[in-house]
Amino acid sequence: MKKVYLVGFMGSGKSAVGKRLTPLVNMPFYDMDAEIVKMIGMTIPQIFETYGEEGFRDIETEFLKTFPDEYCIIATGGGVPMRAENRELMKSSGLVFYLNSTFRDIWRRVSTDPNRPIVQKSTREELEILFNKRKAYYMESAHFKVETTNRSLHEISQYVAFQINRLKG
Repeated sequence: MKKVYLVGFMGSGKSAVGKRLTPLVNMPFYDMDAEIVKMIGMTIPQIFETYGEEGFRDIETEFLKTFPDEYCIIATGGGVPMRAENRELMKSSGLVFYLNSTFRDIWRRVSTDPNRPIVQKSTREELEILFNKRKAYYMESAHFKVETTNRSLHEISQYVAFQINRLKG
């Protein structure tokens, strides 16, 4: 096992959990969106505006193929597992944890976030349809499904860290 990938819908806690995992498993943490912003030199909304969603998804795939740190934790973007190529890249290069949340929790976290282009151009109903559509892809990409409802970030991080350390030996 080299990389640890955290997947799930936007607002599921991937970045928050990833940051907490670093001291627990002694691996550096990277937020894929933040790394792409640094790499491209534009915000996520600017990248969407300039390259469109498909162009952004191409950038995510290239990131998975070329990110240099072999031993690390990566919080992926919410749409990353939609591509079969991405699911295969993640599963073959590390452990994938799906952070499963309810749509109600997701909506509460993301509905007012201006840095989420899909939220800004979609209704609640459209986002819920997208949430339900993506669940199967998250499940297909994951080695572990982690229930986040009624669990603190500490509890979630401890569980994921336990699984990683157990498999590291």
